[in-house]
Amino acid sequence: MEPTPARERHDTLPEGLAEAIRDTAEETAALLRGRADTGGPVPGSEWTLGEAAAHLAQANELMAEIAAGHERSHGDGTPQSLAAANERALAGFAERGAEPLAEMIVAQAAAFLRAADGCAPQEAARTLETPLGPMDLPVLGSYLLTHMLGHGYDLARAVGRPHMLDRARVELSMPFMITAMPRVVATAAAGLTARYEIRLRGGSRFGVTLTGGEVSVDRGPVRRPDCTILIEPVTFLLIALGRCDPWGAIARGRVLTWGRKPWLGPRFPTLFTAP
Repeated sequence: MEPTPARERHDTLPEGLAEAIRDTAEETAALLRGRADTGGPVPGSEWTLGEAAAHLAQANELMAEIAAGHERSHGDGTPQSLAAANERALAGFAERGAEPLAEMIVAQAAAFLRAADGCAPQEAARTLETPLGPMDLPVLGSYLLTHMLGHGYDLARAVGRPHMLDRARVELSMPFMITAMPRVVATAAAGLTARYEIRLRGGSRFGVTLTGGEVSVDRGPVRRPDCTILIEPVTFLLIALGRCDPWGAIARGRVLTWGRKPWLGPRFPTLFTAP
């Protein structure tokens, strides 16, 4: 019996991130393979299954090229410009077949990992220009994973299959989420001054400080938070990506709030626009 080959090491990425990127791409592709019709709707989206898969394939390619050092523009970093850039990209890309798109999703995730593997550790710290602003390579990898998780969740719902989100993958998405939060502040944050502490149940803890609508995000606990939010990790990511109703999650006990101003808890998701 042949021994199972060891998985590659990706020393430029945080532990577990390369495996999560590869596995998420494969699991997303498995949702598509064998499907003759990709014209059905994606719940909660204006896209069809084929359009959502095409967008994901294009996004994986974009991030692989950025990781390889190629300059690529895609909007100006605002959610509105990203949405417009996505629509333009889709209009110029005709492929909607399940099998070709499944292969492209996997191939471009692998291309990203090859680019990361080819970097020396000091090169991984270089600043890369991404659709949501400057990031280093590990944060870009977290961005790639987060983006696949969001759209993989959509595809799973569209075809009636279990999604691939779990606690470990949510933790690996946190470097991107913490980096992106100040860049996706919504108008609802204007004028608000407050300190939040966000605790993922059994995992990360970080602070979000708003000062007159300006946002800063820091790892670790916050001194004298106005509101502490304890949230189940997968629920956190789904709410952050606009895939889950916060009030429903609160009603099901997946979100708890306390502190000097606990009423600020339900307001928190409205302060950001899903990236």
